[in-house]
Amino acid sequence: MGDLLAKGTMEGASVYAINTTDIVRNASKMHGCSHLGSAVLGYAMTGALLIASTIKENERLTVSFKGGGPAGDVIANTDGPSVRGYLENPDVFLPLKDGKLDVGGAVGRGNIVVTRYLKNAEPFTGYCELDGGEIASDITKYLYVSEQTPASVALGVFVDKDGVVRASGGYFIQTLPGCDDETLKKLGKNVKMTPYVTQLLELGYGPEKIIGILGRGLTVKINETYPVFFKCRCSRERILAALSGLGRDALEEMAGDEVTEAHCQFCNSMYHFGMKDILGILKNK
Repeated sequence: MGDLLAKGTMEGASVYAINTTDIVRNASKMHGCSHLGSAVLGYAMTGALLIASTIKENERLTVSFKGGGPAGDVIANTDGPSVRGYLENPDVFLPLKDGKLDVGGAVGRGNIVVTRYLKNAEPFTGYCELDGGEIASDITKYLYVSEQTPASVALGVFVDKDGVVRASGGYFIQTLPGCDDETLKKLGKNVKMTPYVTQLLELGYGPEKIIGILGRGLTVKINETYPVFFKCRCSRERILAALSGLGRDALEEMAGDEVTEAHCQFCNSMYHFGMKDILGILKNK
């Protein structure tokens, strides 16, 4: 099926559904995540892509969960249909809570911070207190409190006993101005009757079909479907540019080492720079 995001409308509401199974499975391997770490990272990246689906092309978005929990800071960053993410402690472990991975306990209680990097404008940053660290409810609360957007967000990551991500995805329903009470009642009933998104994905339901299930009894229109994927923006050139921003004292100290290593937190890539590279930066300064 592949990782896809679908956008649709239904009588006074916009709805977005997404499959991120491959993205989260690969990111989990990349970061060496525990079962719980995979769930936390998957929730964050999937939620970020759903929020980003509402912004214009060529605009970027960063969602940060700073809850002070054992997972540490959790960050997801989107650029169009691509996403990358990391958590400070990927091997986080907690006992199950009510038979489920304790995502809320891993994230903790603090703030969710969302920064939109708008084209030809200053970045916009909003935040609110975490609503228990469950990520889906945190995003729902953030959209209502900080952006005055009534919405319902559902996220899911299924990790098997061997630590392999078998399904990951979610949906996001946003009511529009003028949405009538009857539509709200139908949507609320449909959401309650809809199985977990991971169950639907495991049965082979794609994002478009999930939108259809959420819109039972309503007129549903699919407006757009496109692939989403993991992509990191790091490169040797970008790292060199970042090193160029360091002060002369720091660079002179680095120049004393035969090799300087730089690590990308988002994709775990390691870059190596020789003494000549650092001396070249100093010369340009």
